[in-house]
Amino acid sequence: MHKKSDIKSELNDLEHVRLKKMHQLKAAGEEPFPRRVSRSHYTSEAIEAFLAASEGEVVEVSVAGRLRSIRKMGKITFAHIEDAKGRLQLFFRANDVGTDQLKLFNETFDLGDFILAQGGMFKTRSGEITLRVAGFKMLAKAIAPLPAAKEEIIDGERVVHAAFANPEARYRQRYADLAVNPQVREIFRSRARIIRALREFLDQRDFIEVETPILQPIYGGAAARPFVTHHNQLHQDLYLRISFELYLKRLLVGGFERVYEIGRDFRNEGVSFKHNPEFTQLEFYMAYADYRGIMDIAEQLVAYTAEKAAGSKVIQYQGHTIDLSPPWRRLELRSAINEYAKIDIADYATADSLRKAMIAQGNEPSQSSTRGKLIDSLISNYVEPSCIQPTFLYDYPRDISPLAKSKPDDLNTVERFEGFIGGMEICNAFTELNDPFDQEQRFKEMARDYTPEDEERHPTDEDYLRAMRYGMPPNGGFGLGVDRLVMLLCDCKTIREVILFPHLRSKED
Repeated sequence: MHKKSDIKSELNDLEHVRLKKMHQLKAAGEEPFPRRVSRSHYTSEAIEAFLAASEGEVVEVSVAGRLRSIRKMGKITFAHIEDAKGRLQLFFRANDVGTDQLKLFNETFDLGDFILAQGGMFKTRSGEITLRVAGFKMLAKAIAPLPAAKEEIIDGERVVHAAFANPEARYRQRYADLAVNPQVREIFRSRARIIRALREFLDQRDFIEVETPILQPIYGGAAARPFVTHHNQLHQDLYLRISFELYLKRLLVGGFERVYEIGRDFRNEGVSFKHNPEFTQLEFYMAYADYRGIMDIAEQLVAYTAEKAAGSKVIQYQGHTIDLSPPWRRLELRSAINEYAKIDIADYATADSLRKAMIAQGNEPSQSSTRGKLIDSLISNYVEPSCIQPTFLYDYPRDISPLAKSKPDDLNTVERFEGFIGGMEICNAFTELNDPFDQEQRFKEMARDYTPEDEERHPTDEDYLRAMRYGMPPNGGFGLGVDRLVMLLCDCKTIREVILFPHLRSKED
Protein backbone atom coordinates (compact mmCIF):
# COMPACT_ATOMS: atom_id res chain seq x y z
CA MET A 1 0.00 0.00 0.00
CA HIS A 2 1.33 3.45 -0.96
CA LYS A 3 2.16 5.49 2.11
CA LYS A 4 1.07 9.10 1.96
CA SER A 5 3.57 11.75 3.01
CA ASP A 6 3.28 15.40 3.94
CA ILE A 7 5.53 18.29 2.94
CA LYS A 8 7.40 18.39 6.25
CA SER A 9 8.52 14.77 5.93
CA GLU A 10 10.09 15.53 2.54
CA LEU A 11 12.10 18.60 3.60
CA ASN A 12 15.89 18.50 3.68
CA ASP A 13 18.01 19.99 6.48
CA LEU A 14 18.27 23.44 4.90
CA GLU A 15 14.52 23.55 4.33
CA HIS A 16 13.92 22.58 7.96
CA VAL A 17 16.06 25.58 8.99
CA ARG A 18 13.86 27.84 6.89
CA LEU A 19 10.75 26.24 8.33
CA LYS A 20 12.04 27.06 11.79
CA LYS A 21 12.48 30.69 10.69
CA MET A 22 8.89 30.73 9.51
CA HIS A 23 7.73 29.66 12.98
CA GLN A 24 10.03 32.28 14.48
CA LEU A 25 8.25 34.93 12.41
CA LYS A 26 4.89 33.72 13.63
CA ALA A 27 6.13 33.82 17.23
CA ALA A 28 7.09 37.46 16.70
CA GLY A 29 3.55 38.24 15.56
CA GLU A 30 4.42 38.39 11.84
CA GLU A 31 2.34 36.57 9.22
CA PRO A 32 4.66 34.73 6.79
CA PHE A 33 1.92 34.59 4.11
CA PRO A 34 -0.25 37.71 4.53
CA ARG A 35 -3.46 38.11 2.56
CA ARG A 36 -3.03 41.65 1.23
CA VAL A 37 -0.23 43.79 -0.19
CA SER A 38 -0.10 47.56 -0.65
CA ARG A 39 2.51 48.25 -3.33
CA SER A 40 2.76 51.77 -4.76
CA HIS A 41 5.55 51.34 -7.33
CA TYR A 42 7.43 48.77 -9.33
CA THR A 43 11.16 48.99 -8.64
CA SER A 44 11.80 50.68 -12.00
CA GLU A 45 9.03 53.18 -11.31
CA ALA A 46 10.53 53.99 -7.90
CA ILE A 47 13.87 54.74 -9.53
CA GLU A 48 12.21 56.86 -12.22
CA ALA A 49 10.25 58.80 -9.60
CA PHE A 50 13.47 59.57 -7.70
CA LEU A 51 15.23 60.73 -10.88
CA ALA A 52 12.29 62.96 -11.79
CA ALA A 53 12.00 64.56 -8.33
CA SER A 54 13.31 68.04 -7.66
CA GLU A 55 16.39 68.47 -5.46
CA GLY A 56 15.58 67.90 -1.81
CA GLU A 57 12.20 66.31 -2.52
CA VAL A 58 11.58 63.07 -0.61
CA VAL A 59 10.11 60.29 -2.74
CA GLU A 60 8.15 57.85 -0.59
CA VAL A 61 7.45 54.44 -2.13
CA SER A 62 6.29 50.98 -1.23
CA VAL A 63 7.85 48.18 -3.30
CA ALA A 64 7.50 44.40 -3.35
CA GLY A 65 9.65 41.64 -4.78
CA ARG A 66 11.88 38.64 -4.24
CA LEU A 67 15.05 39.00 -2.16
CA ARG A 68 18.05 38.46 -4.41
CA SER A 69 20.93 39.48 -2.13
CA ILE A 70 21.50 40.21 1.56
CA ARG A 71 24.67 41.79 3.03
CA LYS A 72 24.74 42.17 6.82
CA MET A 73 27.08 44.81 8.22
CA GLY A 74 26.45 45.21 11.94
CA LYS A 75 23.78 47.83 12.52
CA ILE A 76 23.02 48.13 8.82
CA THR A 77 22.03 45.61 6.16
CA PHE A 78 21.92 45.99 2.40
CA ALA A 79 19.67 43.84 0.21
CA HIS A 80 18.33 43.74 -3.32
CA ILE A 81 14.84 42.85 -4.40
CA GLU A 82 13.65 41.98 -7.89
CA ASP A 83 10.18 42.35 -9.35
CA ALA A 84 8.72 42.00 -12.84
CA LYS A 85 10.24 45.29 -14.00
CA GLY A 86 13.64 45.49 -12.38
CA ARG A 87 15.83 45.42 -9.33
CA LEU A 88 16.30 47.82 -6.40
CA GLN A 89 18.70 48.06 -3.49
CA LEU A 90 17.26 48.23 0.04
CA PHE A 91 19.04 49.86 2.97
CA PHE A 92 18.09 48.70 6.48
CA ARG A 93 19.37 50.65 9.48
CA ALA A 94 18.62 50.07 13.15
CA ASN A 95 17.97 53.81 13.62
CA ASP A 96 15.23 53.64 10.93
CA VAL A 97 13.48 50.32 11.52
CA GLY A 98 14.45 49.65 15.14
CA THR A 99 16.99 47.21 16.56
CA ASP A 100 14.44 44.43 17.09
CA GLN A 101 13.10 44.70 13.54
CA LEU A 102 16.58 44.68 12.00
CA LYS A 103 17.39 41.60 14.06
CA LEU A 104 14.16 39.96 12.90
CA PHE A 105 15.07 40.65 9.27
CA ASN A 106 18.61 39.34 9.66
CA GLU A 107 17.52 36.19 11.47
CA THR A 108 14.40 35.16 9.57
CA PHE A 109 14.58 36.54 6.01
CA ASP A 110 16.38 34.54 3.31
CA LEU A 111 17.20 34.80 -0.36
CA GLY A 112 14.11 33.91 -2.35
CA ASP A 113 11.64 35.32 0.17
CA PHE A 114 9.09 37.86 -1.07
CA ILE A 115 9.15 41.11 0.88
CA LEU A 116 7.32 44.43 1.03
CA ALA A 117 9.46 47.45 1.91
CA GLN A 118 8.46 51.10 2.26
CA GLY A 119 10.43 54.24 2.84
CA GLY A 120 12.19 57.12 1.07
CA MET A 121 14.46 56.96 -1.97
CA PHE A 122 18.04 58.22 -1.87
CA LYS A 123 21.39 57.74 -3.62
CA THR A 124 24.29 56.07 -1.83
CA ARG A 125 27.85 57.42 -1.90
CA SER A 126 28.65 54.81 -4.51
CA GLY A 127 25.90 56.28 -6.71
CA GLU A 128 23.31 53.50 -6.48
CA ILE A 129 19.69 54.61 -6.14
CA THR A 130 18.38 52.90 -3.01
CA LEU A 131 15.32 52.64 -0.78
CA ARG A 132 15.95 53.67 2.84
CA VAL A 133 13.65 51.17 4.54
CA ALA A 134 11.33 52.57 7.20
CA GLY A 135 9.11 49.49 7.40
CA PHE A 136 8.91 46.02 5.90
CA LYS A 137 7.05 42.75 6.13
CA MET A 138 7.25 39.23 4.81
CA LEU A 139 4.95 38.48 1.87
CA ALA A 140 5.86 34.85 1.24
CA LYS A 141 8.47 32.76 3.03
CA ALA A 142 10.46 30.58 0.60
CA ILE A 143 10.93 27.24 2.34
CA ALA A 144 13.00 25.76 -0.49
CA PRO A 145 16.08 27.79 -1.50
CA LEU A 146 16.33 28.61 -5.18
CA PRO A 147 19.32 27.27 -7.13
CA ALA A 148 22.15 29.68 -6.38
CA ALA A 149 23.28 31.98 -9.19
CA LYS A 150 26.91 32.94 -9.55
CA GLU A 151 27.56 36.66 -9.91
CA GLU A 152 30.78 38.39 -10.97
CA ILE A 153 31.93 41.74 -12.33
CA ILE A 154 33.39 41.63 -15.85
CA ASP A 155 34.71 44.89 -17.32
CA GLY A 156 32.75 46.81 -14.74
CA GLU A 157 29.47 45.05 -15.59
CA ARG A 158 27.56 42.74 -13.27
CA VAL A 159 27.16 39.32 -14.90
CA VAL A 160 24.87 36.62 -13.56
CA HIS A 161 25.66 33.08 -14.66
CA ALA A 162 22.85 30.59 -14.99
CA ALA A 163 22.06 28.97 -11.68
CA PHE A 164 20.00 26.23 -13.19
CA ALA A 165 21.77 24.91 -16.27
CA ASN A 166 20.70 21.26 -16.52
CA PRO A 167 17.99 21.22 -19.24
CA GLU A 168 16.10 18.22 -17.85
CA ALA A 169 15.90 19.76 -14.37
CA ARG A 170 14.98 23.17 -15.79
CA TYR A 171 12.07 21.83 -17.85
CA ARG A 172 10.74 19.74 -14.94
CA GLN A 173 10.93 22.70 -12.54
CA ARG A 174 10.21 25.58 -14.90
CA TYR A 175 9.10 27.70 -11.94
CA ALA A 176 12.63 27.57 -10.50
CA ASP A 177 14.14 28.04 -13.95
CA LEU A 178 12.14 31.24 -14.45
CA ALA A 179 12.91 32.46 -10.95
CA VAL A 180 16.69 32.30 -11.34
CA ASN A 181 17.28 32.73 -15.08
CA PRO A 182 16.09 36.15 -16.31
CA GLN A 183 16.99 35.26 -19.91
CA VAL A 184 14.41 32.47 -19.78
CA ARG A 185 11.75 34.91 -18.59
CA GLU A 186 12.65 37.13 -21.54
CA ILE A 187 12.01 34.28 -23.99
CA PHE A 188 8.43 34.05 -22.79
CA ARG A 189 7.96 37.81 -22.83
CA SER A 190 9.12 37.64 -26.45
CA ARG A 191 6.71 34.79 -27.10
CA ALA A 192 3.83 36.97 -25.87
CA ARG A 193 4.97 39.81 -28.16
CA ILE A 194 5.16 37.41 -31.11
CA ILE A 195 1.62 36.12 -30.63
CA ARG A 196 0.36 39.68 -30.16
CA ALA A 197 2.05 40.72 -33.43
CA LEU A 198 0.52 37.78 -35.33
CA ARG A 199 -2.91 38.87 -34.15
CA GLU A 200 -2.26 42.51 -35.03
CA PHE A 201 -1.23 41.62 -38.58
CA LEU A 202 -4.35 39.55 -39.24
CA ASP A 203 -6.75 41.88 -37.43
CA GLN A 204 -5.49 44.79 -39.56
CA ARG A 205 -6.44 42.79 -42.67
CA ASP A 206 -10.04 42.13 -41.65
CA PHE A 207 -9.55 38.58 -40.39
CA ILE A 208 -11.77 37.58 -37.50
CA GLU A 209 -10.39 35.46 -34.66
CA VAL A 210 -12.54 32.46 -33.76
CA GLU A 211 -12.46 29.40 -31.53
CA THR A 212 -13.18 25.88 -32.75
CA PRO A 213 -13.62 22.60 -30.83
CA ILE A 214 -10.65 20.92 -29.19
CA LEU A 215 -12.66 17.76 -28.56
CA GLN A 216 -13.77 16.44 -31.94
CA PRO A 217 -15.82 13.38 -32.94
CA ILE A 218 -13.70 13.03 -36.11
CA TYR A 219 -10.17 14.35 -36.25
CA GLY A 220 -8.79 15.80 -39.47
CA GLY A 221 -6.99 18.58 -41.27
CA ALA A 222 -3.54 17.02 -41.01
CA ALA A 223 -1.68 13.73 -41.28
CA ALA A 224 -1.09 12.74 -37.66
CA ARG A 225 -2.08 10.22 -34.99
CA PRO A 226 -4.58 11.73 -32.52
CA PHE A 227 -5.01 11.41 -28.77
CA VAL A 228 -8.21 9.57 -27.90
CA THR A 229 -10.44 10.32 -24.92
CA HIS A 230 -13.96 9.35 -23.82
CA HIS A 231 -17.02 11.39 -22.87
CA ASN A 232 -18.68 9.44 -20.07
CA GLN A 233 -22.08 11.14 -20.21
CA LEU A 234 -22.43 10.82 -23.98
CA HIS A 235 -20.77 7.37 -24.12
CA GLN A 236 -18.69 8.66 -27.00
CA ASP A 237 -15.04 8.45 -27.96
CA LEU A 238 -13.58 11.84 -28.89
CA TYR A 239 -10.25 13.05 -30.24
CA LEU A 240 -8.07 15.97 -29.25
CA ARG A 241 -7.79 18.02 -32.41
CA ILE A 242 -4.74 17.69 -34.64
CA SER A 243 -5.72 20.77 -36.67
CA PHE A 244 -8.34 23.54 -36.82
CA GLU A 245 -8.71 23.27 -40.60
CA LEU A 246 -12.02 21.54 -41.23
CA TYR A 247 -13.90 23.65 -38.69
CA LEU A 248 -12.41 26.92 -39.92
CA LYS A 249 -13.40 26.08 -43.50
CA ARG A 250 -16.95 25.33 -42.33
CA LEU A 251 -17.04 29.01 -41.31
CA LEU A 252 -16.27 30.04 -44.90
CA VAL A 253 -19.41 28.13 -45.88
CA GLY A 254 -21.26 30.09 -43.21
CA GLY A 255 -20.35 33.48 -44.67
CA PHE A 256 -17.12 34.52 -42.97
CA GLU A 257 -14.50 35.35 -45.61
CA ARG A 258 -11.38 35.64 -43.44
CA VAL A 259 -10.97 33.64 -40.23
CA TYR A 260 -8.07 32.62 -38.03
CA GLU A 261 -7.36 30.80 -34.81
CA ILE A 262 -4.31 30.64 -32.55
CA GLY A 263 -4.46 27.70 -30.18
CA ARG A 264 -3.28 24.27 -29.14
CA ASP A 265 -3.11 21.20 -31.34
CA PHE A 266 -2.32 17.70 -30.08
CA ARG A 267 -0.53 14.96 -32.02
CA ASN A 268 0.20 11.58 -30.47
CA GLU A 269 3.65 11.25 -31.98
CA GLY A 270 7.33 11.35 -31.06
CA VAL A 271 9.25 14.28 -29.66
CA SER A 272 12.31 15.99 -31.11
CA PHE A 273 14.05 19.35 -31.01
CA LYS A 274 11.17 20.70 -33.13
CA HIS A 275 8.25 18.46 -32.08
CA ASN A 276 6.15 18.43 -28.91
CA PRO A 277 2.89 16.44 -28.59
CA GLU A 278 1.08 19.63 -27.55
CA PHE A 279 1.94 22.72 -29.57
CA THR A 280 0.61 26.11 -30.63
CA GLN A 281 -0.61 26.64 -34.16
CA LEU A 282 -1.88 29.60 -36.15
CA GLU A 283 -4.23 28.79 -39.02
CA PHE A 284 -6.06 31.22 -41.25
CA TYR A 285 -8.38 30.79 -44.23
CA MET A 286 -9.04 33.47 -46.82
CA ALA A 287 -11.83 33.40 -49.37
CA TYR A 288 -10.95 34.22 -52.99
CA ALA A 289 -7.24 33.58 -52.49
CA ASP A 290 -4.99 30.84 -53.85
CA TYR A 291 -1.66 29.46 -52.65
CA ARG A 292 0.37 32.10 -54.47
CA GLY A 293 -1.59 34.89 -52.80
CA ILE A 294 -1.12 33.14 -49.46
CA MET A 295 2.65 33.02 -50.09
CA ASP A 296 2.70 36.80 -50.28
CA ILE A 297 0.73 37.15 -47.04
CA ALA A 298 2.84 34.49 -45.26
CA GLU A 299 6.16 36.23 -45.88
CA GLN A 300 4.67 39.59 -44.90
CA LEU A 301 3.23 38.07 -41.71
CA VAL A 302 6.54 36.60 -40.56
CA ALA A 303 8.53 39.73 -41.45
CA TYR A 304 6.01 41.97 -39.66
CA THR A 305 6.08 39.77 -36.56
CA ALA A 306 9.89 39.74 -36.46
CA GLU A 307 10.08 43.51 -36.70
CA LYS A 308 7.39 44.10 -34.07
CA ALA A 309 8.56 41.44 -31.60
CA ALA A 310 12.33 41.28 -32.18
CA GLY A 311 12.97 44.76 -33.58
CA SER A 312 14.34 43.68 -36.95
CA LYS A 313 13.62 41.56 -40.01
CA VAL A 314 17.21 40.34 -39.85
CA ILE A 315 17.70 37.76 -37.10
CA GLN A 316 20.44 35.54 -35.72
CA TYR A 317 19.60 31.87 -35.47
CA GLN A 318 22.10 29.20 -34.39
CA GLY A 319 25.05 31.03 -35.94
CA HIS A 320 23.22 32.07 -39.12
CA THR A 321 22.21 35.59 -40.12
CA ILE A 322 18.75 35.26 -41.65
CA ASP A 323 16.91 37.99 -43.54
CA LEU A 324 13.13 37.57 -43.30
CA SER A 325 12.38 40.48 -45.63
CA PRO A 326 10.08 39.65 -48.56
CA PRO A 327 10.28 38.34 -51.19
CA TRP A 328 11.46 34.88 -50.09
CA ARG A 329 13.07 32.38 -52.39
CA ARG A 330 10.56 30.21 -54.27
CA LEU A 331 11.56 26.71 -55.45
CA GLU A 332 9.39 24.25 -57.32
CA LEU A 333 9.52 21.00 -55.34
CA ARG A 334 10.80 18.84 -58.20
CA SER A 335 13.67 21.28 -58.85
CA ALA A 336 14.59 21.45 -55.17
CA ILE A 337 14.78 17.67 -54.78
CA ASN A 338 16.78 17.40 -57.98
CA GLU A 339 19.17 20.08 -56.69
CA TYR A 340 19.72 18.71 -53.19
CA ALA A 341 18.97 14.96 -53.46
CA LYS A 342 20.12 14.50 -57.08
CA ILE A 343 16.91 12.65 -57.95
CA ASP A 344 14.46 13.89 -60.58
CA ILE A 345 11.15 12.64 -59.22
CA ALA A 346 9.54 13.14 -62.65
CA ASP A 347 11.58 10.16 -63.84
CA TYR A 348 9.98 7.87 -61.25
CA ALA A 349 6.23 7.71 -61.63
CA THR A 350 5.63 4.90 -59.11
CA ALA A 351 6.54 4.31 -55.51
CA ASP A 352 8.58 1.21 -56.41
CA SER A 353 10.70 2.97 -59.03
CA LEU A 354 11.36 5.94 -56.73
CA ARG A 355 12.18 3.58 -53.85
CA LYS A 356 14.79 1.82 -56.00
CA ALA A 357 16.36 5.14 -56.98
CA MET A 358 16.57 6.15 -53.33
CA ILE A 359 18.14 2.80 -52.35
CA ALA A 360 20.70 3.23 -55.13
CA GLN A 361 21.78 6.47 -53.44
CA GLY A 362 22.21 4.79 -50.06
CA ASN A 363 18.82 5.62 -48.53
CA GLU A 364 16.69 3.12 -46.62
CA PRO A 365 13.11 4.04 -47.55
CA SER A 366 10.09 2.29 -46.06
CA GLN A 367 8.78 -0.58 -48.13
CA SER A 368 5.17 0.44 -47.45
CA SER A 369 5.42 4.16 -48.20
CA THR A 370 3.43 5.73 -51.00
CA ARG A 371 5.25 7.75 -53.64
CA GLY A 372 4.19 10.95 -51.92
CA LYS A 373 5.57 9.84 -48.56
CA LEU A 374 8.86 8.89 -50.22
CA ILE A 375 9.05 12.36 -51.75
CA ASP A 376 8.29 13.84 -48.33
CA SER A 377 11.22 11.89 -46.85
CA LEU A 378 13.52 13.33 -49.54
CA ILE A 379 12.37 16.80 -48.55
CA SER A 380 13.07 16.12 -44.86
CA ASN A 381 16.47 14.50 -45.40
CA TYR A 382 17.92 16.61 -48.20
CA VAL A 383 16.04 19.83 -48.89
CA GLU A 384 14.84 21.05 -45.49
CA PRO A 385 18.29 21.18 -43.79
CA SER A 386 19.59 23.31 -46.68
CA CYS A 387 16.84 25.94 -46.43
CA ILE A 388 18.46 28.32 -43.96
CA GLN A 389 17.25 31.50 -45.63
CA PRO A 390 13.45 31.77 -45.99
CA THR A 391 12.33 29.46 -48.79
CA PHE A 392 8.97 28.36 -50.21
CA LEU A 393 8.79 24.90 -51.77
CA TYR A 394 5.69 24.55 -53.91
CA ASP A 395 3.68 21.99 -55.92
CA TYR A 396 3.42 18.80 -53.86
CA PRO A 397 2.24 15.21 -54.51
CA ARG A 398 -1.51 14.74 -54.39
CA ASP A 399 -1.43 11.64 -52.17
CA ILE A 400 0.04 13.50 -49.17
CA SER A 401 -2.19 16.56 -49.63
CA PRO A 402 -5.79 15.33 -49.40
CA LEU A 403 -7.30 18.79 -48.87
CA ALA A 404 -5.51 20.73 -51.63
CA LYS A 405 -6.59 21.46 -55.19
CA SER A 406 -4.75 19.74 -58.02
CA LYS A 407 -2.94 21.78 -60.64
CA PRO A 408 -5.06 22.11 -63.77
CA ASP A 409 -2.37 20.57 -65.99
CA ASP A 410 -1.26 17.82 -63.58
CA LEU A 411 -3.89 16.10 -61.45
CA ASN A 412 -1.24 14.22 -59.43
CA THR A 413 0.31 17.49 -58.19
CA VAL A 414 -1.47 19.95 -55.91
CA GLU A 415 -1.21 23.66 -55.27
CA ARG A 416 0.54 23.48 -51.95
CA PHE A 417 3.60 25.13 -50.45
CA GLU A 418 5.67 24.77 -47.32
CA GLY A 419 7.87 27.51 -45.89
CA PHE A 420 11.29 26.75 -44.42
CA ILE A 421 13.58 28.92 -42.31
CA GLY A 422 16.70 27.98 -40.37
CA GLY A 423 16.64 24.43 -41.73
CA MET A 424 13.12 23.56 -40.51
CA GLU A 425 9.56 23.75 -41.76
CA ILE A 426 7.75 26.77 -40.38
CA CYS A 427 4.46 26.86 -42.33
CA ASN A 428 2.21 24.98 -44.75
CA ALA A 429 -0.52 26.18 -47.11
CA PHE A 430 -2.87 25.09 -49.89
CA THR A 431 -5.22 26.30 -52.52
CA GLU A 432 -8.05 24.58 -50.70
CA LEU A 433 -10.42 22.07 -52.24
CA ASN A 434 -13.98 23.43 -52.44
CA ASP A 435 -15.48 20.78 -54.72
CA PRO A 436 -17.34 18.32 -52.42
CA PHE A 437 -17.17 15.50 -54.98
CA ASP A 438 -13.42 15.87 -55.45
CA GLN A 439 -13.01 16.01 -51.67
CA GLU A 440 -15.06 12.84 -51.22
CA GLN A 441 -12.86 11.09 -53.78
CA ARG A 442 -9.74 12.13 -51.88
CA PHE A 443 -11.12 10.64 -48.68
CA LYS A 444 -11.82 7.39 -50.55
CA GLU A 445 -8.27 7.33 -51.91
CA MET A 446 -6.87 7.74 -48.40
CA ALA A 447 -9.03 4.85 -47.16
CA ARG A 448 -7.81 2.71 -50.06
CA ASP A 449 -4.10 3.55 -50.00
CA TYR A 450 -3.48 3.64 -46.24
CA THR A 451 -4.05 0.99 -43.58
CA PRO A 452 -6.29 1.87 -40.60
CA GLU A 453 -3.18 1.92 -38.39
CA ASP A 454 -1.29 4.38 -40.63
CA GLU A 455 -0.99 7.74 -38.91
CA GLU A 456 -1.02 9.48 -42.31
CA ARG A 457 -4.53 8.18 -43.01
CA HIS A 458 -7.17 10.92 -43.06
CA PRO A 459 -10.65 9.79 -41.95
CA THR A 460 -13.73 10.72 -43.97
CA ASP A 461 -15.69 13.55 -42.36
CA GLU A 462 -19.26 13.26 -43.65
CA ASP A 463 -20.40 16.44 -41.92
CA TYR A 464 -17.59 18.39 -43.56
CA LEU A 465 -18.67 17.04 -46.95
CA ARG A 466 -22.24 18.08 -46.13
CA ALA A 467 -21.04 21.58 -45.32
CA MET A 468 -19.14 21.77 -48.63
CA ARG A 469 -22.31 20.87 -50.54
CA TYR A 470 -23.88 24.13 -49.34
CA GLY A 471 -21.16 25.93 -51.28
CA MET A 472 -17.67 26.95 -50.17
CA PRO A 473 -15.98 29.93 -51.84
CA PRO A 474 -12.56 29.42 -53.46
CA ASN A 475 -10.00 29.95 -50.71
CA GLY A 476 -6.44 29.61 -49.56
CA GLY A 477 -5.49 28.16 -46.19
CA PHE A 478 -2.36 28.57 -44.10
CA GLY A 479 -0.86 26.98 -40.98
CA LEU A 480 2.11 28.30 -38.97
CA GLY A 481 3.93 26.56 -36.13
CA VAL A 482 4.04 29.32 -33.51
CA ASP A 483 6.54 27.50 -31.28
CA ARG A 484 8.99 27.16 -34.18
CA LEU A 485 8.62 30.83 -35.03
CA VAL A 486 9.45 31.66 -31.40
CA MET A 487 12.50 29.36 -31.65
CA LEU A 488 13.70 31.35 -34.65
CA LEU A 489 13.09 34.82 -33.26
CA CYS A 490 14.57 33.95 -29.85
CA ASP A 491 17.50 31.91 -31.23
CA CYS A 492 16.51 28.77 -29.32
CA LYS A 493 17.82 25.40 -30.45
CA THR A 494 14.96 23.27 -29.12
CA ILE A 495 11.20 23.65 -28.89
CA ARG A 496 11.36 22.83 -25.17
CA GLU A 497 13.03 26.19 -24.58
CA VAL A 498 9.97 28.06 -25.86
CA ILE A 499 7.17 26.02 -24.25
CA LEU A 500 6.66 26.83 -20.59
CA PHE A 501 5.83 23.27 -19.57
CA PRO A 502 7.00 20.85 -22.29
CA HIS A 503 6.00 17.21 -22.15
CA LEU A 504 8.70 14.98 -20.61
CA ARG A 505 9.06 11.31 -19.88
CA SER A 506 8.23 10.30 -16.33
CA LYS A 507 11.24 10.24 -14.03
CA GLU A 508 10.87 6.49 -13.65
CA ASP A 509 11.40 6.10 -17.42
